[in-house]
Amino acid sequence: MANSEEYNGVQKAAILLIALGPEKSASIFKHLKEEEIEELTLEIANTRSISPQTKEDVLNEFYQVCLAQQYIAEGGIGYAKELLEKALGEEKAQGVISKLTASLQVRPFEFVRKTDPAQLLNFIQDEHPQTIAMILSYLSAGQSAMIIGSLVPEKQADVAKRIALMDRTSPDVIKEVERVLERKLSTLVNQDYTIVGGVDAIVSILNTVDRSTEKHIMETLEIEEPELADEIRKKMFVFEDILLLDDRAIQRVLRDVDNNDLGIALKAANEDVQNVIFKNMSKRLATMIKEDMEFMGPVRMKDVEEAQQKIVGIIRKLEDSAEIVISRGGGDEIVV
Repeated sequence: MANSEEYNGVQKAAILLIALGPEKSASIFKHLKEEEIEELTLEIANTRSISPQTKEDVLNEFYQVCLAQQYIAEGGIGYAKELLEKALGEEKAQGVISKLTASLQVRPFEFVRKTDPAQLLNFIQDEHPQTIAMILSYLSAGQSAMIIGSLVPEKQADVAKRIALMDRTSPDVIKEVERVLERKLSTLVNQDYTIVGGVDAIVSILNTVDRSTEKHIMETLEIEEPELADEIRKKMFVFEDILLLDDRAIQRVLRDVDNNDLGIALKAANEDVQNVIFKNMSKRLATMIKEDMEFMGPVRMKDVEEAQQKIVGIIRKLEDSAEIVISRGGGDEIVV
């Protein structure tokens, strides 16, 4: 009977997906690149039989690595090693940590994620915008939002643009930047070769910064990078984010929304969104729209997305005119 150690990484990943079943595996595939999906699909197709023991071994290994990552995120490698030694024994714990640091790697700038943003700002605000962009790409959206909101206005949009356009960063560049911060903060960290930044990263940050900072960055990007600005804007507030509005704001939005667009938009909306929409209109109108949704039959996803985008456009317009407020993390305080 084969031992799980005899399998390589791709084979173990295929075994893991088989063990998890089609539904969970499909959810995992959504987060992989096309080439990774192709490689795993081929490996799964070529996997004829797996013993129950091998499945169990692979699942246990996966669980241990996940556990180690969680411990590292909470308190660093030393903390992870200490907890794993108590749970698994010294030899096995060392093996798990070695696998993690050799293959998955600890995220660069992990020490920075535990640093107070105001303190970090003092170290990086005078750095080149590309350096700031790279560091912020590794931080949580909340930390990055606080830092980017505190930069001088002319640097905010430049950093935002660089985050959005960032793709891969070489280990050498990361190592050099970390070395400088390491000297300043006297902290030892690990490096890896990883994808950072991108449109999704800057969207998360802009969704968290205060409205004036977001507006300044977007207005600057619309002049310098109109296509990028359009791509960012489309992702910044999605239809499901209507849950961030209070009842009064939703009622204001609904006054400007065409009922036919609303019915189409709600066809693919989740139950929470449907409930909050129907709750904020008269029973008669809610019944009418529900009936329209039933009678309209199947609707193309493209039409649903267009209808949802129209409503999102109305929401953004009303926010710009200060008629409604979108609740965002970290800064929007409403004084009545």
